[in-house]
Amino acid sequence: MNAGFAHVGVSTHDMEATIAFYCQVLGCRRVGDERIEIGKGGVIRQVSIDVGDGQYFVFMEAKGVDGIRGDYDTSINRSLGVPPGMYHYALRVASMSELTATAEAIARHGIDVSEVTDLGNAKAVFLQDPNGLQLELSVKIRDFDESDIGRITKAEVADSA
Repeated sequence: MNAGFAHVGVSTHDMEATIAFYCQVLGCRRVGDERIEIGKGGVIRQVSIDVGDGQYFVFMEAKGVDGIRGDYDTSINRSLGVPPGMYHYALRVASMSELTATAEAIARHGIDVSEVTDLGNAKAVFLQDPNGLQLELSVKIRDFDESDIGRITKAEVADSA
């Protein structure tokens, strides 16, 4: 079994800000928007965002659902007390020029975007979505090869948020 992934499910407390970010800022498309009524009370709104190649982010926003606190931390990393990049999602872009143009467009929306980082086989920028989730936009520079096995690099770890 190796057909890729179908979706990643994550949560939000602000669905409208999440939709605006992924659709208006990143240019993705909302393809599903469902209201799930929970038997014991409350609702979960589930929105599917197409990120390309038949893959989706599925965002869930719970309101009044027993057993789901209204104040949990949606950022994953912060709630676990680890640096921002430990849990992150990478979205592929087609070229270096697209990476640069996309990063500049995102920055024009007032969103902090990192400088381009060389990852060896890819170049990437990093940013956070409205839920505090770390995103990577990445362009493949080369295929992985034997030089990537056992490779040693140096880096700094961001402070935990």
